[in-house]
Amino acid sequence: MGIRFILMVNKQGQTRLAQYYEWLTLEERRALEGEIVRKCLARNEQQCSFVEHRNYKIVYRRYASLFFLVGVDNDENELAILEFIHLLVETMDRHFGNVCELDIMFHLEKAHFMLEEMVMSGCIVETSKANILTPVQLLEKTS
Repeated sequence: MGIRFILMVNKQGQTRLAQYYEWLTLEERRALEGEIVRKCLARNEQQCSFVEHRNYKIVYRRYASLFFLVGVDNDENELAILEFIHLLVETMDRHFGNVCELDIMFHLEKAHFMLEEMVMSGCIVETSKANILTPVQLLEKTS
């Protein structure tokens, strides 16, 4: 399947966005997020951005005050996932103008909508920023 989950977390470890592409109970999600966030936030900038946890490979990157964490299968290409994270941030930057934690908090539905345009059932289906943002802009015009 590829991508199992996507998390956006602040520096204090609070989850700001969570999107799962496999079924987990709420308790399993909470425990998994806590373990992964503690593990990734404890690492310093000299360490690589890949961590193995349980049966996942976690690829993460920090942009300003937000950590973008993506859980993938063990056979997934880590560099491709880093590029996906960068594309996600660039897309949100284009829409919000230098995306920050508050943009995610106050426009959570738009952030989820952008993710849904990019990823379907754990597979990356769209990489064009224009194609991702067009439906979001149309949605804004109608409301």
